[in-house]
Amino acid sequence: MKTSQQLIAEARAGIRETTVADLAAYLAQHPQPRLIDVREPAEFAQCHIAGAVNYPRGVLEMQLANHPAVAASGCAAEVALAQLAEAPLYLICRSGGRSALAAESLQRMGFTEVFSVAGGMQDWLAANFATQPLPQNQGE
Repeated sequence: MKTSQQLIAEARAGIRETTVADLAAYLAQHPQPRLIDVREPAEFAQCHIAGAVNYPRGVLEMQLANHPAVAASGCAAEVALAQLAEAPLYLICRSGGRSALAAESLQRMGFTEVFSVAGGMQDWLAANFATQPLPQNQGE
């Protein structure tokens, strides 16, 4: 038997992680980011990064071909996925565990430039980076 933490540790060993500071720098340079928030919809509604698309980890693989960066092309799913894989893809969750597992899964699908954001939204908020909508305890 393995715990969820053991699975996450194994995933982290085989993926690429990035920091929230590196993500913020990427977002500053890319007005149409390829950022997927893999948290549940209720978590996403409370607070998320502008431009992020919400595909919960449980449906991520099935929703990828619908990503706004490729959905408008009207291409078949395989072509849309290939187009999405042409540029870096960032994944974020609450603390970095779900995004690590999601990154591992996307690598198995053939994505080579997929990054899990270490520390997730917890680190993003701790660094005081902008979110939409503002968390309840901020902006008062």
